[in-house]
Amino acid sequence: MSEESDQEKTEEPTSKRLEDARKEGQVVRSRELNVLLSLLGSGVAMFWTGPALIDKLKSVLTHSLSFDAEITHNTSALTEHLMGYGSDVLLSLVPFLSVICLLSIVGPIALGGWSFNGTMLMPKFDRMDPISGIARMFSLKAVFELVKAVAKVVVVGGIAYTILKGVLAKVLMLPMGEIGGALDSAGGLFLWCLVGFSSALLLVACFDVPYQLWNHRHQLMMTKQEIKDEMKESEGRPEVKGAIRKRQQEISQRRMMQAVPKADVIITNPTHYAVALRYDPKVGSAPVVVAKGKDLVAAKIREVAKEHNIMVFSAPPLARALFASTEINRQIPEDLFVAVAQVLAWIFQLRRAVAASRAAPPPPTQLPVPATYESQVRNL
Repeated sequence: MSEESDQEKTEEPTSKRLEDARKEGQVVRSRELNVLLSLLGSGVAMFWTGPALIDKLKSVLTHSLSFDAEITHNTSALTEHLMGYGSDVLLSLVPFLSVICLLSIVGPIALGGWSFNGTMLMPKFDRMDPISGIARMFSLKAVFELVKAVAKVVVVGGIAYTILKGVLAKVLMLPMGEIGGALDSAGGLFLWCLVGFSSALLLVACFDVPYQLWNHRHQLMMTKQEIKDEMKESEGRPEVKGAIRKRQQEISQRRMMQAVPKADVIITNPTHYAVALRYDPKVGSAPVVVAKGKDLVAAKIREVAKEHNIMVFSAPPLARALFASTEINRQIPEDLFVAVAQVLAWIFQLRRAVAASRAAPPPPTQLPVPATYESQVRNL
């Protein structure tokens, strides 16, 4: 047996474990609470809609059984007569049944929340295993269910017997009375029976609900190794981290390439490094690196710059220094101001010369780049 299987489940379930269990349809449920709420709902619905329902039944029983003798010889007419009153009764029952249906849904949601999982409808052949079936029969849950069933029979049966014994005489007298009074008495007896049965189920539910909450949490308890494995999984395995990092780099490069057309100049190595600079005196006091890269990324930057007619200026020491010292969307360091200013000044002069059809000014040749940047480049 493995080390993990030998460990006891002593740790409380994590939020991820609880969420995964919910997704699989494993939530807290109590049948006793559902039945209790349905009975209480029946009582509330009867109290709310009972008078109108009883009046409708009085009217139906009075008028539906009053008809001419000739109608008994016409099957279709008699059927139509009775169906008309039957539909009236069904419409009167809609509010009563609606309340019961609503509470039958509210009960499970109130305890375990809403959960729908289509996979629970799929057959599971492991449930057909007789050995596991026998193990479930003698499990703690099965014992509790047996005790609960016996207690429910004893408690509910005892209260039901007491109630029925007290109202039996009145029930037997109902057919002897006038129809209106009989229906009123039947409605009152129905409410009293609901109250008695609900009281009995309330006692059972008071024990069942705490047990279902404890049992649900007990089943989701975890070992220390499961906690460690979950933490590793949540933090991300190396291959997943690598895939996420690669995706992030692709998104970052895509955004960076979108900023290249806004640059004023691309300073290159000329092949290994490329740095795109933009200078806007309205935004900042120094030029900003909007894109940078080496090798294939540098080639892509030069390609985009060529497509958008962005000036590419070859200055290997300056390109390497900018690449090593400045992050994207950051201003260049102060000790590179003079060198970059000379390049930008030449770019702006060149634009004006081209616009005025004048001779192009000579490019700067000696750019003051501190030698300290060379060691930074070697450490990249």
